[in-house]
Amino acid sequence: MKNPMLEVVSLLLEKLLLISNFMLFSSGATGEDKGRNSFYETSSFHRGDVLEVPRTHLTHYGIYLGDNRVAHMMPDILLALTDDMGRTQKVVSNKRLILGVIVRVASIRVDTVEDFAYGANILVNHLDESLQKKALLNEEVARRAEKLLGFTPYSLLWNNCEHFVTYCRYGTPISPQEVGSAGCPLPSLTFSLSRE
Repeated sequence: MKNPMLEVVSLLLEKLLLISNFMLFSSGATGEDKGRNSFYETSSFHRGDVLEVPRTHLTHYGIYLGDNRVAHMMPDILLALTDDMGRTQKVVSNKRLILGVIVRVASIRVDTVEDFAYGANILVNHLDESLQKKALLNEEVARRAEKLLGFTPYSLLWNNCEHFVTYCRYGTPISPQEVGSAGCPLPSLTFSLSRE
């Protein structure tokens, strides 16, 4: 039988080693300022719009709140390690994001459009066409997003930025890639996102 205390200490040491190798606490990590100089015409965005940013292997989603602000779910390892808002509010580097996915910790946070898009093009309300679902009123969408701000569990498959956005926009947290042939949303998501 293994010693549980030894397993806990071993796990903590592994996490500390991982953190020290990635130098998560350095403020000038390379790549963190990518896209900061991009300009986005936000006058065409409306409060409650779904903003979609295509990436190489995935798409990132957020809800436009107005005044150049976007609410979006972002995995971040620092949320598990510190309560220092100064560190956790900085743009999430790729290292922080990947480690956040691994430890399943995220926040629904508000960033500028520039920080959210990270230099990529933005599609607006593209999900309305692909899902062929009726969207809630934009003000209701934005209110739902604002109500969910803060710390949340994360799952790449069951509770990610797409689930957050579809819950706010359509009332049901789904991911088009995970909808079965009958078009039924995954039932486990309602509990994790509902904070009403």
